[in-house]
Parts: sequence; structure tokens; C-alpha cells
Amino acid sequence: MNSIFTHPITLTQLGWQAYFTQQLSLDDYDNCTVGRIIAQHKSGYIVTTEAQTFHLDAHIQLPPMTVGDWLLLSNETLRFERLLERKSLFRRKAPGAKVKEQLIAANVDTLFIVCSLNHDFNLSRIERYLALAKEAKVEPVVVLTKADLCDDAEEKRAQVQKLDALLITEVVNALEAETLQGLRSWCNAGQTVAFMGSSGVGKSTLINTLAGEQAQETGGIREDDSKGRHTTTYRMLLPLPEGGLLMDTPGMRELQLTSCEEGVAETFADIESLVSQCRFSDCQHQSEPGCAVRAALEAEQIDQRRLDNYNKLLREQARNGATLAERRSADKQFGKMCKTFMSAKKRSRNGA
Repeated sequence: MNSIFTHPITLTQLGWQAYFTQQLSLDDYDNCTVGRIIAQHKSGYIVTTEAQTFHLDAHIQLPPMTVGDWLLLSNETLRFERLLERKSLFRRKAPGAKVKEQLIAANVDTLFIVCSLNHDFNLSRIERYLALAKEAKVEPVVVLTKADLCDDAEEKRAQVQKLDALLITEVVNALEAETLQGLRSWCNAGQTVAFMGSSGVGKSTLINTLAGEQAQETGGIREDDSKGRHTTTYRMLLPLPEGGLLMDTPGMRELQLTSCEEGVAETFADIESLVSQCRFSDCQHQSEPGCAVRAALEAEQIDQRRLDNYNKLLREQARNGATLAERRSADKQFGKMCKTFMSAKKRSRNGA
């Protein structure tokens, strides 16, 4: 099997950290091999160990897993033994009408939120990714691409910075390596960075320049709407010259939040602070007396777009979280029913 990793490889080069070492027992050291999922396909996972890369078939007995996960495998057969506890996890509601949660990436240290400076520029979308990162306890860095196609790059950068004074924002031209120097400090050995953004924002070009090679195919720009052509089709880990690992993800046309209340609260900390000052604890921020949110809006301390997005994301994560909880409860009850049926069938057969 062809692999982007050259063997032998060390666990540190695969992103191993002390957090995972603490989960291993002496028995694990003697009898197990550590591997990391570096890519995911419909049929299974591509796993890399220090000695080799191989395909692990998807199986109903395996726990839900995703790119970036660390696994324990039996020494002799490389059979799955255990999934190590994750340091971080990105997830969303599965696209479309499905009532299902989709895992996006695990054990990421830094999230590069990629947004182009042309027609794709969207503060509300950036806030959505920020909520996802903060819920996962991962440091976010906003990367504004295609600076060569924009006349007001600094003005747009200031708009992003206004979302959070401590937010790190980089303006780059993905075709010029020198503009990416600010990103490389997050790419050192043992570190895993992930790129997320909409289709066609220039992630693949950015990755190729950072990696110093044609790691990903790229597509051109459509002139009518300035959108690039989607090129990445599945999530995968790539090694970087600095020693870190880079996770590319397909462009997300739909990123529905689920169970993300804490992430939304942190992303909109300014509005959350105002909510706590309202006279009534159940204030809807419409026409109630003593509403600190409406007062701040009228004083132009916050803008209507940001407030609308805050309310939208709160409703979305609450709705999706409740729906998924109901689905999990139904699945659990169905599982119990199946076990009861199988036990009764076994008892009947043994008594016959």
C-alpha cells in the first residue's frame, strides 16, 4: 500500500503526546502496537504505526472512529484492541435530513479556520467554526486567503479581529510561501493542525505551499462567484516539513452544530455577559424592560448581525442536540430489546 509516511516513523512524528502515554499500562506496552488513523474511507480506515501502514476494515463491532484517533492493536495480527481517550474531538450533525452525529476529526491541537477574502468572506460562518473549535477545546486561528484578489484585506481582517480581541488572524496568499510564515509556529513535531472551511476557499493550495509539495489537487476559480472548485474528497493526515501533522478536510457545505452550548457561549462571551445582566432570567431580548442586550444593541456596542447569529446557533445546537439525544435513547432501547429477544431465544433453544 502506498503511504505518504516513510517507514520507520516515530510516534512523535505521528503526533504522539504525553496525554496518550498516560493511558497505557505495562501490559499494553508488552502486547500492543500503537497506531493512528491517518485517513478514512467508506470501507474503513488507513492506520499508520511506527513500522507500517495498513487498511482497517470498518466493522460494526468497532467504536465510532475518525481521522486522528489513536488505537491499540494486537502485536501479532494488528487486530483492534482499544480506542484511546481523545484529547479533542470535532463533530457535527450529519448533513441532510439524517438524525445522526458525524465525527470530523480527533486529537487536533490547532484549528485553522480558512476563509477567502473574496465573495466567500462571511463573519457568521467564521463564528460557527469558532464555536466548534471552542467546544472541542482547540485553539482557533483564522486564516484569510486570496489576499491577492482583495483590495480591502486589512479592513476585513479588522472585522474578524473585532469578534474577539485575542483571536489570532492571519492574512495570506497561499501561492506565496513567505506569507505563510506566521502559520508555521503551530506545525512543529508532535502537533496536529486541522484546516476547515467551505469548499473552494483555497485550502488545498494552502496545504501544498505549507507542505512544500503537490500534496493535494487544486481547482481553479469560477469567475461568476469567485468560488474555487472543491478538490478534497476525504479527511487525511499529511506530514509537514516542520515535523507536525496537517489534517485536511473536505469543504463543508453544511456545518450543523450539535451539543455545542459551551462553544457558542465562549464565542459570544460579550453577549453572554449582557444576558446575565438582564432584569429577567427568561428575557427574550425583544421588548422586555431592563434588557441589557437591547440596550447594548441600541448603543451600538453590539451589532444586529452578531446577535442574530448568536440566537440562531443557540437554537440550532439545542434542536440538534435534543434530536440526537432522542435518537440515542431510541437506539439504546432497541438494543436492549434485541438482547432480550436473543436471550429468550437462547433459553428456549437450550430448554428444547
